[in-house]
Amino acid sequence: MSASRARCRWPRSCSPVSEPLFDRPGLFTLPPGVDFARQVLEGLDARLGDAPPEARARVTIWVNTNRMARRMKDIAAEGGAQLLPRIRTLSDLALMPEAGAVAAAPPLRRKLELTRLTAALIHARPEVAPRSALFDLADSLYAILAEMEGEGVPASAIAELDVSDLSGHWALAQEFLSIATGFLDATDAPPGPEGRMRAAVLRLAKRWETEPPADPVIVAGSTGSRGAAALLIAAVARLPNGAAILPGFDHHLPQAVWDGMGGPLSGEDHPQYRFRRLAREVGASETALPRWSDTPPPAPERNALLSLALRPAPVTDAWLAEGPRLAGLEEATASLTLLEAPDPRHEAEAIAIRLRRAAEEGQSAALITPDRMLTRRVSAALSRWNITPDDSAGVPLPLTAPGRFLRMVAELFVRPPGAAQLLALLKHPFTLSDGRDRGNHVRRTAALERMLRHDGPPSPGPGAFRRMSEKGLKDDDRLRVWAEWLEDCLTLGPPGPMPLADHVARHVSLAERLAAGPGQEGTGELWDEEPGRRAHAVMEALAAHADAAGEVDAAEYAALLEGVLSGEEARNPEAGHPLIRIWGTLEARVQGADLMILAGLNEASWPKPPAADPWLNRRMRAEAGLLLPERRIGLSAHDFQQAAAGREVWLTRSLRSDEAETVPSRWLNRLTNLLGGLERGKPALAAMRQRGHEALALAERLERPSGPPRPAPRPAPRPPVAQRPTRLSVTDVGRLYSDPYAIYARKVLNLRPLDPLTPEPDARLRGEILHRVFERFVKDGPPAAAPTAEAELMRFAEAVLDADCPWPSMRRLWLARIARVAPAFLAGEIGRQARALPGIFEQTGGAPVGATGITLIAKADRIDVADGGAGVWVYDYKTGPPPSVNAQKKSERQLLLEAALIEEGGFPELGPVPVRGAEYIGLGTNPKVVQAPLAELTPESVWASLEAVLSSWMRPGRGYVSRRRAGSYDGDYDHLARYGEWDESDPPAPEDMP
Repeated sequence: MSASRARCRWPRSCSPVSEPLFDRPGLFTLPPGVDFARQVLEGLDARLGDAPPEARARVTIWVNTNRMARRMKDIAAEGGAQLLPRIRTLSDLALMPEAGAVAAAPPLRRKLELTRLTAALIHARPEVAPRSALFDLADSLYAILAEMEGEGVPASAIAELDVSDLSGHWALAQEFLSIATGFLDATDAPPGPEGRMRAAVLRLAKRWETEPPADPVIVAGSTGSRGAAALLIAAVARLPNGAAILPGFDHHLPQAVWDGMGGPLSGEDHPQYRFRRLAREVGASETALPRWSDTPPPAPERNALLSLALRPAPVTDAWLAEGPRLAGLEEATASLTLLEAPDPRHEAEAIAIRLRRAAEEGQSAALITPDRMLTRRVSAALSRWNITPDDSAGVPLPLTAPGRFLRMVAELFVRPPGAAQLLALLKHPFTLSDGRDRGNHVRRTAALERMLRHDGPPSPGPGAFRRMSEKGLKDDDRLRVWAEWLEDCLTLGPPGPMPLADHVARHVSLAERLAAGPGQEGTGELWDEEPGRRAHAVMEALAAHADAAGEVDAAEYAALLEGVLSGEEARNPEAGHPLIRIWGTLEARVQGADLMILAGLNEASWPKPPAADPWLNRRMRAEAGLLLPERRIGLSAHDFQQAAAGREVWLTRSLRSDEAETVPSRWLNRLTNLLGGLERGKPALAAMRQRGHEALALAERLERPSGPPRPAPRPAPRPPVAQRPTRLSVTDVGRLYSDPYAIYARKVLNLRPLDPLTPEPDARLRGEILHRVFERFVKDGPPAAAPTAEAELMRFAEAVLDADCPWPSMRRLWLARIARVAPAFLAGEIGRQARALPGIFEQTGGAPVGATGITLIAKADRIDVADGGAGVWVYDYKTGPPPSVNAQKKSERQLLLEAALIEEGGFPELGPVPVRGAEYIGLGTNPKVVQAPLAELTPESVWASLEAVLSSWMRPGRGYVSRRRAGSYDGDYDHLARYGEWDESDPPAPEDMP
């Protein structure tokens, strides 16, 4: 019965139930695009007419989400003080006494029981799956169990499937499925929430056959895609005073299309298929279903366009016949914008700009997309204007601060933390979060990080805290207490299987101790705010049902915890903007806004492809009576049809993802193909795209710099002479020739590259280890000519590698490398030891360079002294190719400078002594010895040249130019010099520094 024909059915002089309130059968519709919640209430008021106030309170309205219930209550309360209908969610229906309310098995408990049973099967047959997949397998079994209960599929339906054409995989699948179906066969086991809901609906339907409720009952907003919901809609529609209101019903579909949809295997992916099934269940014709209210949709012409575009694939030939007859294409697309962005970033920027404009103009707007990455991009873009959208989805609990903290703590029981994991835990805002000593904790953590970067092992272990407390920090008398607290927290027992309850207790206890801090009681801020309270509830539930899981080890517990947390979400505690909302497709089904932005309209995003079913294929599901994968696609299509029928609509997509080109969503593709094939549709489609181009241009203008780019010049800073370095190593002198700016950054600005947090087996470590190997052999080993020399050298190599190289694979590689160069080294060592005896190893010397005020520092790898002190030979080990003689003459003067320093008396143990020779000993792939050209570049001339060079660097007008000479650079300071904004052909720009 339409609202225009409504009359008073409850006159004040009669009983409120003297006459049915709704036409029969009680199946009503509302078209896409209308404000569903408002129309439900307005249609009810129109039917109530001038009934007494209590008549409204007698009506029960069942809705499918809490958000829908809240919105309907808000709308109902807009009229001032009045009695409201009883608005309840479908999940409350199973709790009604008349529905035979029974306790349902908590989903978590069932999942844990399935985990235990699955573990037993994997233990008996370890080849079928790894134990790390326990919770994932149990979760998938729970999903199929819940679906069987909700759809009323008995266990026998699975066992009796015809699998004659399938491989032996089915036998294995049946073993797992028997675990889930065993719950259906168990007569004493309580049902799950889905089973309880179905049983409640069946009881109500049976009772209503003889005892229909006296008061009106309405089901609003459900599409009946689930078995229990479909049963309820049909039962309410048959009541004398019942009504089911279908959202987003397509009134433009002809009867022939309804008839041609066929069964689930052929029609399930159409947006209207579920309504066909409901209508035929109650014996009604789809085209004859009455509207709940006569309020027209915002764009009736667009509804007709969308209806034709979304016709089932077998009948899209109707485009040719019906397309030219579509009326009002200009009106249908006038408030449609098609935005095809080059990438997701530009898509998000354009959407954010439009949402900002809506907020400024007081226009309600909703971003609708299943792409959570896109919503995060939009939220980040809106933050520049301090706009926080009201996001209905919230944040997955594992990604909240408490969720991340709990996952970090759980990993401590699996394996000792590496340096990165340890520091991430210590820097987490919930570690020592009581607020009383957080500042000192941060300072100590920074000191620990510096220590680990400087000389820390790959896995710090508790010893790192002891070393730090022994080293100490100035003005920190509680450092030892802090270190002992951390050591106590991180000294965990060996992991092993134990009851899940013990894992939960240990985990929560450790998390709370870390959050409270040393010697403190309480839990810090761990369980505060909404995410913390949500996480605490999850841990309490896990502890309450832990007895159902049996024993698990630490790794399995961490995986189980991840799975449990992933099923929960926490809303953003900040209050969102009242006009700017982000909705998932479920929330958008029965809600509206002035502006609807359907974003991320690409295949694999909207719709998302059905998840792979490890147990049953599509045909088997259809035979058993389970839901088909196309169901989700059909629901997504219905969501698209409803949202695209709004007052103003944006349809957006990105032409490329982060990896490759994208494919437009099938529904957007249909719409553009239909418009592009119609003469009157082509200009309409062009106008839609033009509006999108304008929005993208605005987004690009926002990012465009206000003026032309101004690249930085090639730097040549000139600090005051008093601030210039007075101590330089021979390596620094080489940098003065090639990259003076690196000396400025290191020596004047005192900047050092951070060492890696976790040591790596890099070239630097390899060089240090090889130096120690050959130093120990030369000092403590036999003569190079001894028969056992090579064996002793390898013995020293193994000892040094075992002590200093914690990577087994690298130990083998480097040991093999030493074995390759050992013969060449020993052959050369015979001649070296015949000339002189090794005397000095890894010793540092230094001497002032004339009147420059600079002291030259050098660390000699090895200096051999001739008998009687008549001279010395200088050697330097090179794990890479040694510099050639020509390179040494130009800039690679390390040995030449060491020789000059020795003759200047820079090594006190030697005093001024003549240098007879200097050699680079190559220990690389091609071992060879390269002489230093002492005959051409004598120590005296090298020293004099050095004095002249260093004197020039002490002149105020000399600048430290970046990349002075072409060649190879370590690049440690290139980012500081803004290299890339200039190149080596640019002249330097000297700048006096304060």
